[in-house]
Parts: sequence; structure tokens; C-alpha cells
Amino acid sequence: MTIDAMVVEHMMNPKNYGKLTVANGEGMGKNPLNGEKVVIYIHVKEDEEKPYIDDIAFQAIGCTTTIVAGSMLTEEAKGLTLDGARNLVAATMQLLEKLPPEDAACSEMVALAIKAAVDTYEKRKEEADYPMITYQIAGDCTPKEVANENSAD
Repeated sequence: MTIDAMVVEHMMNPKNYGKLTVANGEGMGKNPLNGEKVVIYIHVKEDEEKPYIDDIAFQAIGCTTTIVAGSMLTEEAKGLTLDGARNLVAATMQLLEKLPPEDAACSEMVALAIKAAVDTYEKRKEEADYPMITYQIAGDCTPKEVANENSAD
């Protein structure tokens, strides 16, 4: 399958979209400039030597890029240990540094939501009713041309 075909598949049939009823960790990634948000739900299985993400789902109020990134990154995160999930987030953030901020913002929001879900899960091991952690993206996903047109009004 080509990259384009893979992107179209994730766009038309997002994987892992919805809410987990048995989640033991949730996290949010948020764009404070336009209100877009992604919530990641994880179910971590603890009956192994190393806890791992047994199931994962996401919900988003965002653009198509956010949905595609949510679908692709949750597919990658499923089955990973918590350290593996952190490595996935770090590798994603490193790749996104090479893109213009407006192109990276939506994927960054999803990666930060995964990080927030793992961090919330770990906090809840110490304090069961710890609130869901939210991380905000640093950039904006509004293309420069659109931002310039809006500021000219």
C-alpha cells in the first residue's frame, strides 16, 4: 500500500475512533488558539513484567489531519509498553520539528494526548482519582496565508 493510499484509508476509515469504556488512562492534546482537541483513552494491562497498552481509542474535535494522525498514531501505540509509547511520542515530535508549525500542529496534538494519557495512567497508580492531564501544543495549525487574510479584515 502506498503512503497516499494509507492516508486515504485512515481518513475514510479511522482506526480506534471512539471511547474506551474500560480506560484506565486518558489524556488530552489541545490547540488553545482554535479550540481543537484530541482525547486519547488507553487501557493498560498490568499482568505482564512491563505494563503495556492493551487497547487505545481517540476522539477529536479537529480537522481531517487530526483524525488521520489519531488513527495512525493509535495504531502504532497499540501493544507498546509505556516506555515504547513515550519513544513513539518522542520520535513523532522529532519528525514534526522538520515541518512548518502549521503542518505539524495537528499531529503534535495527537502525540501530546498520548503522552498525557500515559502520564495520567501513571499518576492514577499513586492517586486513583487524579484528573486527566492536558497538554497544549506550542504552534498553530492555521496556515500563514489564512492567518494573514484574517488579520487584514
